Amino acid sequence: MPVQPISPERLAELLADRIAALPVDDGRRIRVALDGADAARPGELADALVEPLRLRGRPVQRVSAVDFLQAASIRLEYGHQDADAFHDLWLDERTLLREVLDPLEPGGSGRVLPTFRDPATDRSTRAAYVTLPPDAVLLLDGPLLLGRWLPFDLTVHLALTPAALARRTAPGQHWTLPAFARYAEETDPAGLADLTVRCDDPRHPALVTGPQG
Repeated sequence: MPVQPISPERLAELLADRIAALPVDDGRRIRVALDGADAARPGELADALVEPLRLRGRPVQRVSAVDFLQAASIRLEYGHQDADAFHDLWLDERTLLREVLDPLEPGGSGRVLPTFRDPATDRSTRAAYVTLPPDAVLLLDGPLLLGRWLPFDLTVHLALTPAALARRTAPGQHWTLPAFARYAEETDPAGLADLTVRCDDPRHPALVTGPQG
């Protein structure tokens, strides 16, 4: 598929323009998903969008999916390295919906919980709620976010070839690779996303400019 090489800085500006152009006439808040494996660095891209969006007059709230994982008793029920559990069970979708995404629906309270559970301690982070003003932007990063019927206003998928994913994934996390292969086959995130960025080398991304689905 056609791709356009782009610098990380220009990519952030382009995405900020795209997000800032989304309609907020009814006072809605914009929910953006930065979907990608850790090797694609979706959190870094989300962080890079904060200042460009604020310069465009848009308040920003960052949230990471890693702070909304299921309790260890659920996500590790089949062991510490079960790829299917990682794919199917790790993300606490109900809490993410209830505490983050649904309150940002048109007419919603705008009151969101930035973090829910510390994945290291498996305990509540006891974070304080934050109320986002109308026209604010939520930037959510994490893996395996698409195809779950989560309500987003814009989705960006950071794609890697299987070889790049394996190369850039820490050896201790190679057990997750079958989950990403399954995600690519069953969900086709590049086809679902509004925008896809090739990140085989995150220092030199490329924007997919042709049909994605």
